[in-house]
Amino acid sequence: MYVVQHICLFIHDPREPQLAVLRRILRYVQGTLDLGLQLYASPTTSLVAYSDADGVGCPSTHRSTSGYRVFLGTNLLSWPSKQQHTLSRTSIETEYRCVANVVAETCWIRNLLRELHCRIFIATVVYCDNVSAVYMSEKSGSVPAHQNTLR
Repeated sequence: MYVVQHICLFIHDPREPQLAVLRRILRYVQGTLDLGLQLYASPTTSLVAYSDADGVGCPSTHRSTSGYRVFLGTNLLSWPSKQQHTLSRTSIETEYRCVANVVAETCWIRNLLRELHCRIFIATVVYCDNVSAVYMSEKSGSVPAHQNTLR
Protein backbone atom coordinates (compact mmCIF):
# COMPACT_ATOMS: atom_id res chain seq x y z
CA MET A 1 0.00 0.00 0.00
CA TYR A 2 2.80 2.38 0.86
CA VAL A 3 4.51 1.81 -2.49
CA VAL A 4 1.27 2.51 -4.36
CA GLN A 5 0.75 5.68 -2.35
CA HIS A 6 4.31 6.79 -3.03
CA ILE A 7 4.10 6.11 -6.77
CA CYS A 8 0.86 8.14 -6.94
CA LEU A 9 2.88 11.22 -6.00
CA PHE A 10 4.33 11.12 -9.51
CA ILE A 11 1.08 10.55 -11.39
CA HIS A 12 1.12 13.95 -13.13
CA ASP A 13 4.70 13.68 -14.41
CA PRO A 14 5.94 10.07 -14.29
CA ARG A 15 9.50 9.29 -15.31
CA GLU A 16 11.00 5.96 -16.35
CA PRO A 17 11.90 4.83 -12.77
CA GLN A 18 8.32 5.43 -11.61
CA LEU A 19 6.90 3.60 -14.64
CA ALA A 20 9.19 0.64 -13.93
CA VAL A 21 7.92 0.51 -10.34
CA LEU A 22 4.33 0.78 -11.56
CA ARG A 23 4.86 -2.16 -13.95
CA ARG A 24 6.28 -4.19 -11.06
CA ILE A 25 3.26 -3.34 -8.87
CA LEU A 26 0.87 -4.41 -11.63
CA ARG A 27 2.74 -7.71 -12.14
CA TYR A 28 2.49 -8.34 -8.39
CA VAL A 29 -1.25 -7.61 -8.32
CA GLN A 30 -1.83 -9.81 -11.37
CA GLY A 31 -0.11 -12.71 -9.61
CA THR A 32 -2.14 -12.36 -6.40
CA LEU A 33 -5.70 -12.08 -7.76
CA ASP A 34 -6.75 -15.33 -6.07
CA LEU A 35 -5.59 -14.22 -2.63
CA GLY A 36 -7.95 -12.54 -0.22
CA LEU A 37 -8.51 -11.65 3.39
CA GLN A 38 -10.26 -14.45 5.26
CA LEU A 39 -12.21 -13.88 8.48
CA TYR A 40 -12.89 -16.85 10.73
CA ALA A 41 -14.88 -17.45 13.88
CA SER A 42 -12.39 -17.23 16.70
CA PRO A 43 -12.83 -18.51 20.25
CA THR A 44 -10.71 -15.64 21.60
CA THR A 45 -12.04 -12.11 21.63
CA SER A 46 -8.86 -10.35 22.61
CA LEU A 47 -7.66 -7.29 20.74
CA VAL A 48 -3.90 -7.37 20.10
CA ALA A 49 -1.81 -4.83 18.18
CA TYR A 50 1.77 -4.81 16.91
CA SER A 51 3.46 -1.53 16.01
CA ASP A 52 6.72 -0.69 14.32
CA ALA A 53 8.39 2.29 12.70
CA ASP A 54 11.66 2.81 10.91
CA GLY A 55 14.11 5.60 11.65
CA VAL A 56 14.41 7.48 8.36
CA GLY A 57 12.51 5.42 5.82
CA CYS A 58 12.46 7.75 2.85
CA PRO A 59 15.87 9.02 1.69
CA SER A 60 14.34 11.93 -0.22
CA THR A 61 12.11 13.39 2.54
CA HIS A 62 13.93 11.96 5.62
CA ARG A 63 10.56 11.01 7.12
CA SER A 64 9.81 7.83 8.97
CA THR A 65 7.36 5.18 7.91
CA SER A 66 5.21 3.67 10.62
CA GLY A 67 2.73 0.86 10.58
CA TYR A 68 0.77 -1.43 12.79
CA ARG A 69 -1.40 -4.52 12.69
CA VAL A 70 -4.51 -5.00 14.83
CA PHE A 71 -5.93 -8.49 15.41
CA LEU A 72 -9.24 -9.52 16.95
CA GLY A 73 -8.47 -13.06 17.97
CA THR A 74 -6.78 -14.53 14.90
CA ASN A 75 -8.44 -12.13 12.43
CA LEU A 76 -6.53 -9.18 11.03
CA LEU A 77 -8.73 -6.07 11.30
CA SER A 78 -6.46 -3.15 10.48
CA TRP A 79 -3.03 -2.87 8.86
CA PRO A 80 -2.14 0.69 7.85
CA SER A 81 1.34 1.92 7.07
CA LYS A 82 2.12 5.50 6.24
CA GLN A 83 4.82 8.08 6.15
CA GLN A 84 4.73 10.27 9.23
CA HIS A 85 3.79 13.89 8.66
CA THR A 86 6.52 15.37 10.83
CA LEU A 87 10.24 14.84 11.05
CA SER A 88 11.30 13.02 14.19
CA ARG A 89 14.55 13.75 15.94
CA THR A 90 14.97 10.28 17.42
CA SER A 91 13.79 6.75 16.78
CA ILE A 92 12.08 6.88 20.19
CA GLU A 93 9.89 9.75 19.00
CA THR A 94 9.07 7.85 15.80
CA GLU A 95 8.10 4.70 17.70
CA TYR A 96 6.08 6.69 20.25
CA ARG A 97 4.05 8.35 17.48
CA CYS A 98 3.36 4.92 16.02
CA VAL A 99 2.22 3.57 19.41
CA ALA A 100 -0.04 6.61 19.87
CA ASN A 101 -1.64 5.94 16.48
CA VAL A 102 -2.24 2.27 17.23
CA VAL A 103 -3.74 3.09 20.65
CA ALA A 104 -6.14 5.55 18.98
CA GLU A 105 -7.08 2.91 16.40
CA THR A 106 -7.71 0.22 19.01
CA CYS A 107 -9.85 2.63 21.05
CA TRP A 108 -11.93 3.30 17.94
CA ILE A 109 -12.27 -0.44 17.24
CA ARG A 110 -13.29 -1.15 20.86
CA ASN A 111 -15.97 1.57 20.66
CA LEU A 112 -17.22 0.19 17.35
CA LEU A 113 -17.43 -3.32 18.80
CA ARG A 114 -19.27 -1.96 21.85
CA GLU A 115 -21.84 -0.29 19.55
CA LEU A 116 -22.24 -3.63 17.76
CA HIS A 117 -22.93 -5.26 21.18
CA CYS A 118 -19.67 -7.21 21.10
CA ARG A 119 -17.83 -6.04 24.18
CA ILE A 120 -14.24 -6.93 24.90
CA PHE A 121 -13.56 -7.36 28.60
CA ILE A 122 -9.84 -8.01 28.27
CA ALA A 123 -7.35 -5.13 28.06
CA THR A 124 -5.88 -4.48 24.62
CA VAL A 125 -2.25 -5.54 24.32
CA VAL A 126 0.00 -3.33 22.19
CA TYR A 127 3.41 -4.71 21.31
CA CYS A 128 6.22 -2.27 20.56
CA ASP A 129 9.86 -3.18 19.92
CA ASN A 130 11.32 -0.02 21.44
CA VAL A 131 11.81 -0.10 25.23
CA SER A 132 12.15 3.69 25.48
CA ALA A 133 8.85 4.25 23.66
CA VAL A 134 7.15 1.83 26.04
CA TYR A 135 8.62 3.72 29.00
CA MET A 136 7.46 7.07 27.56
CA SER A 137 3.96 5.65 27.02
CA GLU A 138 3.77 4.53 30.64
CA LYS A 139 5.04 7.84 32.01
CA SER A 140 2.92 10.06 29.74
CA GLY A 141 -0.26 8.85 31.37
CA SER A 142 -1.64 7.40 28.16
CA VAL A 143 -1.46 3.99 29.82
CA PRO A 144 -2.37 3.74 33.52
CA ALA A 145 0.35 1.95 35.51
CA HIS A 146 -2.09 -0.68 36.81
CA GLN A 147 -3.29 -1.43 33.25
CA ASN A 148 0.07 -1.48 31.54
CA THR A 149 -0.45 -3.65 28.50
CA LEU A 150 2.33 -2.21 26.33
CA ARG A 151 5.15 -4.67 25.75
